[in-house]
Amino acid sequence: MEKNLLGTDVCVQVGILVHDIEKTGDAYAALLGMEKPGWSWTGTREEAETEFRGAPSEARAKLMFFPVGGNMTIELIEPDSHPSTWREDLNKNGEGVHHLAFVVKGMKQVVARLEANSIPLIQKGEYPGGRYAYMDSNAQFKTLLELLEND
Repeated sequence: MEKNLLGTDVCVQVGILVHDIEKTGDAYAALLGMEKPGWSWTGTREEAETEFRGAPSEARAKLMFFPVGGNMTIELIEPDSHPSTWREDLNKNGEGVHHLAFVVKGMKQVVARLEANSIPLIQKGEYPGGRYAYMDSNAQFKTLLELLEND
């Protein structure tokens, strides 16, 4: 494996799959001693241009973000029923850690480097101000990697 495939060593997020974002959000708010943030839906297929395993997907998810120091967040993810890495992993493995996220520069190049090192792209999409890619790194790192690129 090449050295520093991501071009960074700063993790900015831990993503956790949940069945009930409100209930789990209450638990995290109590743990952290903070007000529970609101949740929002990911963009529609037209907005997010979501692709899962190389095919367009209508998948959406409720997201809730807890800031936990510096640039780190805990992201709670409650997926809808459409095909996605979120739904697939929640059905297969149950609730728990889904990914570690890193902000990268040059998304296409980073994805290509990871794929060349046996870490394939599994899902990608857009969000206001940037894009994301989930890389199937379970074999190597026991969780997915999420790449975030902001404009």
